[in-house]
Amino acid sequence: MNERISHDMPLLSTGMMAVLIAQFLSALADNAILIAAIAIVKSQGLANLVPMLQESFVVPFILLAPFVGQIADGFPKGRVMLVANLIKLSGALAMVAGVNPLTAYGLIGIGAAMYSPAKYGILSQMFGPSSLVRANGMMEGSTIVAILFGVVLGGWLADHSLQWAFTGVVAAYALAAFANLFIPSLPAENTEANFNPWRLMKEFIVSLKVMFKNPDTRFSLLGTSAFWGTGTTLRLMLFAWVPAALLITDNQTPANLMGAVSIGIVLGAIGAGIWISLANVNRALIGGLLLGVFILMLAFVNSLTLAFALMIAIGICGGSFVVPLNALLQERGHESIGAGNALAVQNFVENIAMLLLVGGYSSAVAAGVSVTTSVTVFGGVMLVVIGGLAAFRLKRV
Repeated sequence: MNERISHDMPLLSTGMMAVLIAQFLSALADNAILIAAIAIVKSQGLANLVPMLQESFVVPFILLAPFVGQIADGFPKGRVMLVANLIKLSGALAMVAGVNPLTAYGLIGIGAAMYSPAKYGILSQMFGPSSLVRANGMMEGSTIVAILFGVVLGGWLADHSLQWAFTGVVAAYALAAFANLFIPSLPAENTEANFNPWRLMKEFIVSLKVMFKNPDTRFSLLGTSAFWGTGTTLRLMLFAWVPAALLITDNQTPANLMGAVSIGIVLGAIGAGIWISLANVNRALIGGLLLGVFILMLAFVNSLTLAFALMIAIGICGGSFVVPLNALLQERGHESIGAGNALAVQNFVENIAMLLLVGGYSSAVAAGVSVTTSVTVFGGVMLVVIGGLAAFRLKRV
């Protein structure tokens, strides 16, 4: 591993703006095309395939985890992001061409798996520890605003014109690739990277052990995995919960509720940038614990207004929890195995959590379990997991 270099750029530099714009457009397209794909399978009378759409996106993150971190650290990260966006664009074009939505969305998942360690890893090259949490807050803010626009626009277009939905998605991916050209061409973190598959798998296992051995990175991995695993499952549940609890059957309402969560996460990310630093990162546990409580409360809601308020609260708690933990993992990972490898390990663990929880929800649907019961169970799981994580974390302080 080469000696660590952080360029400590200004937070509002041209390079950072290019990173944020590329991330915004790419994330917007990711989420809009998910809603469009959900609308496709529902229109075909195959609503039971909705959880499988998410799984087709998640599986590449798990299978490619030993390789994408090394790619992110072995090449300039801006160029890795460019190639990843072009792969996403090809997946969108495949869906437009009538390829099976599961296959096309899986191709987009391959691009996303490459993109993730590069987009976060480049932050730890661009900024020093004093600015890293704020840079992450800006990245999360860009991502969540994109999710907000993506799901709301995707939901509206899915109810009106899938053709326009796909046109917008293709344009967004293409513009994201163009924005990638303006990201600073920083040197590769690890110019000695080796791309032998067997060696990479062995090195990934070593990286996994290193990350779980360190108390800070273990805390971050488990916390963010619990958040994204439960959050991803909750997002899919909304498409069943809204008709059952609110008696609304369109695609727009669950998409709007997902957007409300996004608004909350932006607010939580802003608050985290002000109130939480790496020195007092344990404050993030407050948001994590409240997150489980608010998800549990959702099971008792039957009002659209209250549902929106609760979704915003869930988002605020999630943003204040996950942003500091991401920054902690990037900083510690950059110090040890390289930011790209650290993010690949994080994606691996998080997506295993997503796969298991989404799989659990799919099994519950197949077994005829009510969506209210499922929401209650997942809220309880989040509360227990974060509660246990908090107990172990604070015990060592």
